[in-house]
Amino acid sequence: MQWQIEIKHDGLNKFKVIRGDNKFQVERAAKIQMQDWDEEWLHSNKRRMLIKSEEAEEKTNNAKEELKNIEKFLINSLNFPNIEWEDGIDHSDYSVPEPKPFEMKFNKKKPVESDFPPRIGLFEKRDLKKVEAKKKIAQEEYEKALEEYNKELSEYEAEKQKYETNLNDWKKNKEKFQQDQEKKNQMIPKNKIEYEKKNISTVKSLSDIILDKSKYHEDFPKNFSTEFNSENGILIVDFKLPSIEIIPRLKEVKYNKSKDEFINEYISDSTLNALYDNLLYQIVLAKIHELYRNDYKELINSVVFNGWVDTINRGTGKDVTLCILSIQTSREEFMSFDLKKVDPKECFKKLKGVGSTKLHTITPIAPIIKMDKTDKRFVPSYDVIEKLDDSENLALMDWEDFEHLIREIFEKEFSENGGEVKVTQSSRDGGVDAIAFDPDPIRGGKIVIQAKRYTNIVGVAAIRDLYGTVVNEGAIKGIIVTTSNYGADAYDFAKNKPITLLNGSNLLHLLEKHGQKAKIDLKEARKILDQKK
Repeated sequence: MQWQIEIKHDGLNKFKVIRGDNKFQVERAAKIQMQDWDEEWLHSNKRRMLIKSEEAEEKTNNAKEELKNIEKFLINSLNFPNIEWEDGIDHSDYSVPEPKPFEMKFNKKKPVESDFPPRIGLFEKRDLKKVEAKKKIAQEEYEKALEEYNKELSEYEAEKQKYETNLNDWKKNKEKFQQDQEKKNQMIPKNKIEYEKKNISTVKSLSDIILDKSKYHEDFPKNFSTEFNSENGILIVDFKLPSIEIIPRLKEVKYNKSKDEFINEYISDSTLNALYDNLLYQIVLAKIHELYRNDYKELINSVVFNGWVDTINRGTGKDVTLCILSIQTSREEFMSFDLKKVDPKECFKKLKGVGSTKLHTITPIAPIIKMDKTDKRFVPSYDVIEKLDDSENLALMDWEDFEHLIREIFEKEFSENGGEVKVTQSSRDGGVDAIAFDPDPIRGGKIVIQAKRYTNIVGVAAIRDLYGTVVNEGAIKGIIVTTSNYGADAYDFAKNKPITLLNGSNLLHLLEKHGQKAKIDLKEARKILDQKK
């Protein structure tokens, strides 16, 4: 008789059957095996606990290093290398992937009527009604097969056309990206030469390169806009600051051996708020220092730095961007400070910076200097929209009333975000009927609006003119509104440009959106206008 015992070790997840000639021999072998497994488990468990302890220590060191980098942001930035003009050259590749190759094949044979002969039995040939019925069935089968073929062929050709269109658009967009990139890159050495000659028109370009290429924290936003006043040498910077979520909260990681688990310890809310406030002050000082240090021809006399933060309006639940700190400092004053030794908050106060004493509360303040919105072309506006009703044919409206109507409707659009819209003098002034100011520091800026009370198609020439105006005005976008419509060439030219085309239908929709009704009857307008000639 043979004896056997089944043994297993839960820790090592091992199982074994011990067999022997007698019970004593089997039990002894099982006991020895279990002792071996226990010893193996002890060593492996010690090794595993050691590894986890080391892992906890590594996580703790990483957490402390991250917090230290936040605390020493300003000091670290002082050691950043100088920014060169050449750093602004863009070597990036076009990031949009090429459409996948069109691999669909269509090999289906087009059905012909002879493929569907009527199936007439031997004894049915003399029955004319049955013969005609079978012919009808065969004809219907043929027509159905042909219909399915044409449907599949049409779907295939549509997919092929879609791919070819997407590929063609991709090639055009890539080519435009490369052309714009090359054009921008070619301007950098030219701007450098002009900067060396102390040409102040190059300051904005250099400032943008400095702010874009500085060694900023990889998780922080790098959004900004700049404006340089050549008359007084003041550089205005609207800079997007990180939100408080950017601060790492992990302070330490411990490994509990008895429970075999990691225990995370986090910084307190008060420490978090203090770290965040201190970081924002450091960012302000670091960025101003980088601008002055890298402006080696000293063309910037003074910097105004407005710090903006994305947050949520607790009253409306909408996303908003608020200015929470603002500071103006001259080169002479700022560069006399030893930033290695200053307390960031005290330094900000010494420079008479404006902001809440607790920046983490995201309390909005008015920037010391905002975007210049003065324009001699602006004229007093008057209301038109309230007089509208669905009997008013916009295509026959007085051209000046139409321009003020466009101003009103866009003012309603932009006012939700604090924007303004101003009407310029007569539309004969170079293609600008109204100018909108979007206050968003990153996405916003000047927007040129043009009103076309037309009864005929708006051609590409008008869109080219608008694009030229956008460039000349230094605007971020152009919007053209017409009572009629646009030609295909106009839409094609506007593609991939900062231009929006709104036709009569879009205009009526905008009016309706804001509770107003009107009509556009081009046929009636043409008839009446022709009679006046």
